[in-house]
Order: sequence, then C-alpha cells, then structure tokens
Amino acid sequence: MEIASIEDFYRDTASLIPESLNKEIGHFNVFKIADLFASKEMVMPYNRRAYYKISLINGRNKAEYADKVIDIEKNALLFATPKIPYYYSPLDNEQSGYFCIFTDSFLAKSNSGTNLEELPIYQPGGYPIFQLTDESYADINHIFEKMFKELSSDYAYKYDLLRNYLQELIHYGQKLQPASALYPTHNASARVSSLFIELLERQFPIDSPRQKLQLRTASDYADQLAVHVNHLNKVLKENTGKTTTEIISSRVVQEAKILLRQTDWSISEIAYCLDFEQVAHFSTFFKKQTSMTPLGFRSLK
Repeated sequence: MEIASIEDFYRDTASLIPESLNKEIGHFNVFKIADLFASKEMVMPYNRRAYYKISLINGRNKAEYADKVIDIEKNALLFATPKIPYYYSPLDNEQSGYFCIFTDSFLAKSNSGTNLEELPIYQPGGYPIFQLTDESYADINHIFEKMFKELSSDYAYKYDLLRNYLQELIHYGQKLQPASALYPTHNASARVSSLFIELLERQFPIDSPRQKLQLRTASDYADQLAVHVNHLNKVLKENTGKTTTEIISSRVVQEAKILLRQTDWSISEIAYCLDFEQVAHFSTFFKKQTSMTPLGFRSLK
C-alpha cells in the first residue's frame, strides 16, 4: 500500500521543504490552510501518511475513514496518525485555519518526555475529529498563531518551545475526549487489555500481499500473553464491553476495508494476508461483519 512521505506532502502542495527544518532532529512545520487552499485544491487522497498531522479547520469539509464518514459543518480539530488512512475534502471555498505536520522523532520521548503511541488521543478505535465551539476554536487558533510565529524566529531553543506548543494542542484534544478514555483503571486486568491491544495493532498495517497475520484467534493472543483464553475474554469484556473475538474481527474487517479500497490486490491475496485459508471463508466473514461481499464493497470506490 502506498504511504505518503513528508517529501510527497511538500511535492503535492507545491511547497518547499525549509532547509532549517531538515537540520533539526525530526521534522515539524505549520501552515495556514487559506494559503494552500488558494494555490491548490486541498483534497487529501485516501492513504496512509508517514507523519502525524493536527488540523484546526474552519469551513465545511468531509473526512472519510474505512469505517466512518465525518461531516464537518464549521469548526473542528482533527488528529491524524500514520496508522489510520483517511480521505479529506473541502465542501466549499471558504476554508481557513491552520495545520501542522510532524514526525514521531520530532516529539520523541528523548526530546519531549512523550510517547505518542501511549497517548489516549492516538489509541486505536478512537474518534479523530472534534467539533468545536467558537470559543474553543479561538483558544486553539491562538496556539497555532504562536507556533506559526515562533517557527520563523531565531530563538536558539525555538524547537523546544514548539514541542511544548504541540503538546499543548494534543492535551487540548485529549480534554475533549470522554473521561473514561483518559483515566483507565490501573490494575492487572487493564494491563492485560492494554497488552492485547498492543499485540493486535502491532500486526498492522498490511503493506505487502506477502505479509500475513501471525496472530488471528483468541487463543493465539492468550498464548502470547501467557493467560488462559477464558481469562482474556473476561478481562476484555469487563474493560471494553466486547469479547476477544469481536475485537479481533472488528480490527481485521477494518484492515480488509482498507486493502479492498486502497490496493488492487485480488480478493484471494487479501484473504491470504488476513489469514483465511479459503477465499470463501473470507467472503463469509466479511459479509457477516458488513452485510456486503468484498467485491460489493470494492465496487463502491
């Protein structure tokens, strides 16, 4: 599957990569949406990106993921992670706001004390877009204005300051999440749940038709975690409301949708990658989960 790099982003937006940014550890930049929108139609293709992106959006837009479509009527804050592909398009010509892009190395734990993959805002299954009130929009806009101004300064420690502004944005978004997502119970069952999700997500994305899932059943995960499969199922049910098999199936069908939509791989190749012995088994599974056949879903492209 094609993954858009930082270089691809600058080429597609007809922007120059600032030489000063390349000399720093990691990569960070911030843009005014109106500036890019005026020079080029700002339609983001449906793919994965090799960088993180946070957008403050003012205008009517649509963001489409494999499993949901989100309409933005006015103000919104969008968090994009390299793990989840999405398609983004404006629905009118009145677009403003800011967005910033950065690599995981820019906000690496050694530089910032932050582990991006452990943050609630970037956990799988989360909601990546928050509709904003005018007051919240003004608050976040002020953070972006400070970032935009600081980027062109000659302050010796400006990148440390920019990391602080970036973390302020992330924490603002996390405060918009339900409290249950921010304050998980720190006990043994929560740890088992967390390790299960980590194992599950580690298998994705599927980037080659020769890549195959190594863990596919509840028993596979229980063995890896050294717990009884009944205990794993009980723990996940308590912490997520879903069984082990339901969580695995949901993630597998999400990846199946991405592969059907984003690649030209055959149904047989996709079935193989997702560890189905026969195409018929994959088709039955997919239809049970989505009420559509794989071919039917692909035809919606």
